[in-house]
Amino acid sequence: MIHVTDKAAGQIKTIMQKEGLLDHGLRVAVIGGGCSGMSYKLAFEKEPAGEDKVYEEKGVRIFVDGKSYLFLNGMTLDFSDGLNGTGFSFLNPNAKSTCGCGTSFSA
Repeated sequence: MIHVTDKAAGQIKTIMQKEGLLDHGLRVAVIGGGCSGMSYKLAFEKEPAGEDKVYEEKGVRIFVDGKSYLFLNGMTLDFSDGLNGTGFSFLNPNAKSTCGCGTSFSA
């Protein structure tokens, strides 16, 4: 399962409202690339794919494909809007190392 903090859920809902995507879910995935080997990808999609794990947390539907789930299970998605930067952050217990910017990791 991927956990979503209150701040992240609020930001996701705000974006969905602004973009007219209230009937969509958030796809959380891992793709190859980045300075540490794997990167996180977030995207809004209307429907899950056939083999996706689908669940809802804090009013946000989450879609995760099976391969990504192996690397993301137990992760917390957070959002920061402080002085150190604005954006989503990924607190992933499966990551053995991360890059300096926190958007890529190795497992």
